[in-house]
Amino acid sequence: MNTYDVYLHGMILKTNSFLLKDKYPIADTYGEIREKYELPGGETGTCATVLSSLGCTVKMDGNYMGAKTYPLIKSFYQDKKVDISALTVEEGYDGLEDYVIIDQATRTPFGMFQGFYGDTIERWNQPNREDIKAAAVVGLDPFFRIASEEVAAYCIEEGKKYVTIDCPYDSFLHQNASITILSGEFFGYTYLDEDKEELFERYVENSEGLVIFTRGSKPLWYGRKATGRLSLEPYQVEVKSTLGAGDTFKAACIYALLKGMSDLETVKFASATAAVACTRFPLPLNPPQLEEVIALMNS
Repeated sequence: MNTYDVYLHGMILKTNSFLLKDKYPIADTYGEIREKYELPGGETGTCATVLSSLGCTVKMDGNYMGAKTYPLIKSFYQDKKVDISALTVEEGYDGLEDYVIIDQATRTPFGMFQGFYGDTIERWNQPNREDIKAAAVVGLDPFFRIASEEVAAYCIEEGKKYVTIDCPYDSFLHQNASITILSGEFFGYTYLDEDKEELFERYVENSEGLVIFTRGSKPLWYGRKATGRLSLEPYQVEVKSTLGAGDTFKAACIYALLKGMSDLETVKFASATAAVACTRFPLPLNPPQLEEVIALMNS
């Protein structure tokens, strides 16, 4: 009997989001802000929010919290199905934030992540094997070096399937994942000169799991060794904000893994959930509901 549905390990932020009235301005011009919020974000923070909305119980762990981030995180999740008891709060540390400027078609994040990773102190928790053992499935961000690999290793040892994102095709994380999701943002700074069709084949060859290239508004690619590359057209919706769409897609894949969905069911469900997320802002205050996702899939 599992204590909770999902264990998450990864990036949990305070996200300062700004939705513009018009397009992102060119340099040295003015842009009008329509809405602004301070809410939980990060790949794992957003994922936890969406999974909770879909009805899952979650325990999440990851980077250290600080004086400027933990109060928000604690307050936001106190009435959600999300256990944050594993998080470390470091005294004298502000915490990690990002600042995201959003128009209808783009979202541009700003932060201090180079300083975060360049620090002599690694401000993230090592995974707890017992937490992984107590979960049905796992969601894993690849951002915390050895700690991230330890999550994957514990999953293997405990027989837990996991979903991961944006990691190299020859990495330990990808090779052992049940689902690996690769985003356009990841390919914006990795494998820049590689043919993406050939790259997809390398990912498929290096894992027994399902590989997904999300590709934004273009048809996503998905498949595994037995199927080769398949594609799926994205759902058409009126986009208000793309902030959190990728993290929502990941959450939906974790949900699909939990529920034992087929590959096609997984990508359809994840695509629909991400599409619903794009229709609202801010996402954390109005995450996709299961009924909305099913309605879009049936439309």
